[in-house]
Amino acid sequence: MKGENPLLYRLEDGEVNPIDTHTGDGMTGISKLDAADKTGTVAPDSKLWNVAIVGFGTVGRSVARILCEREPSPLRLTHICNRNVARKKVDWLPSTVQWTENFDDVLSSNVDIVVEVMGGLQPSEDWIRRALASEKSVVTANKQVISRCGAELVALAGRINREIAFGASVAGGVPVISGLHQGLAGDDLFKICGILNGTCNYILSQIESNGVTFATALREAQKLGFAEADPTEDIDGLDARAKLAILARVGLHCDVQASSIVARTISAIDSVDFEYANQLGCTIRQISWAELKGNDLFAAVQPALVELSSPLARVEGSQNLVMATGTYGGETVFGGHGAGGHPTAVAVVSDILAIARAQQSGMSYTGQPTTTMPNVTADFTTKHYLRFLVRDRPGIIATLATILSESGINIDSVLQKPGCPKSHLPFLITLEECKASLVERALQRINELDFLVQPCLHMPIMAGDLHAK
Repeated sequence: MKGENPLLYRLEDGEVNPIDTHTGDGMTGISKLDAADKTGTVAPDSKLWNVAIVGFGTVGRSVARILCEREPSPLRLTHICNRNVARKKVDWLPSTVQWTENFDDVLSSNVDIVVEVMGGLQPSEDWIRRALASEKSVVTANKQVISRCGAELVALAGRINREIAFGASVAGGVPVISGLHQGLAGDDLFKICGILNGTCNYILSQIESNGVTFATALREAQKLGFAEADPTEDIDGLDARAKLAILARVGLHCDVQASSIVARTISAIDSVDFEYANQLGCTIRQISWAELKGNDLFAAVQPALVELSSPLARVEGSQNLVMATGTYGGETVFGGHGAGGHPTAVAVVSDILAIARAQQSGMSYTGQPTTTMPNVTADFTTKHYLRFLVRDRPGIIATLATILSESGINIDSVLQKPGCPKSHLPFLITLEECKASLVERALQRINELDFLVQPCLHMPIMAGDLHAK
């Protein structure tokens, strides 16, 4: 999924076809600016909407630039709130903009829409609540807050006839939230999967293309600014599962806490895993998956093998991609830049414009909170990839086969890379379709065996899809 701009796609007969996001050709029309015309105006006689930015970092600065450079516009930047605001001041904003360190100055002003781009749970959550209580609408890019209490905040905004929008909280500049909320509102969505973390995708792409170790790929990502100094949230899947919880709420109408979704790290992936995956006609990506079946939501964030023909396999570098599947419309694919100041700022400004139009017309943009609270499980039925690193000796395969057989699991194939030292010998066992819980129970026994150099690496194989059974 290469390209400079976020795009929407329809998956038709195995082909990914782009959709015109201005005309809506190919789907129920949604626009990247989702509520504005191409000039960004709401209507010739519309009021001016006063906007405050809380947090003047990378995203906040980009939002300010768009607000001040897009003309004509119904939006007027009036306030910027930030700690140590003196060091944040710039000379390219209008002199009418008020700079403050005191959030109360924003609350007591005539600001209509508060943009929260500070990040973190607190004080962000508290300030969002205070802004809504002061009868101001809110736009936020804060995935932690929205994944934790998004439904509650949407309900709070609805009670006071205000809005809270969070399109930038998932996939940055890719209009997936508005696409699910409005563009696919006529469908009955039951499955969402995708690549939601650009850091992990960049790291895995580097291991795949350059044959480097995970540690080397991580250092390169940090050097280029794709990974934080502490990358735990990204590589352990915590960032992606917060985003998946938001997508499940918006697209599948499930109120799910991120902490209830299983998340597994990519840190055990090695270049040899890409060699084995390639022999299976696959590659490896960190996949976020949520599928609703009855009262069960099958959901997980984990590294997985995906077929080389899949749109997921073609996502490179720090790009994001989301695939939504509905009963009537089939699969729709959203792809583009998932991070960065300008792409994220576009999503923020799109939400501001959408709120302005909704309030101008007396309509609700964000809608009502979800009520379904399903049972969350990661017990997918699929084929499985088990990569071992062992001190070689006779009988290893027989021992593993016995444990798997006693667990009711059938082996599909065994692959071994030649020429490796017997003290650190990698080999692969793939399993026929079975529930993930059966494999995990077998691995509890297997990982206690004394010939293992390290615990077995277990990944689902998405060839032919995961199944929620």
